[in-house]
Amino acid sequence: MKTTVIIQNLKCGGCAHSITTKLKALKTISEVEVDAETSSVTVEYRSKEDMQLVKAELLSLGYPVEGDSNSFMTKAKSFVSCASGKLTN
Repeated sequence: MKTTVIIQNLKCGGCAHSITTKLKALKTISEVEVDAETSSVTVEYRSKEDMQLVKAELLSLGYPVEGDSNSFMTKAKSFVSCASGKLTN
């Protein structure tokens, strides 16, 4: 299955790099596309549980799905993920 979600706090290529790296590390995810301009993440996955895992990973990185809570701590996590992505990109 393939799904696109809109996420919060996605600002640049550094963010996209961090998201791509972390999601591709998940064994049940076969494809990841991140578009910083539209704040979207497209993933190919096997089951509904896999998509829940993707959403949990996005949240842990500081990029909650649109409509989910976006606290100060979540925004801070996205800043750190972004900086990390810029350094390793």
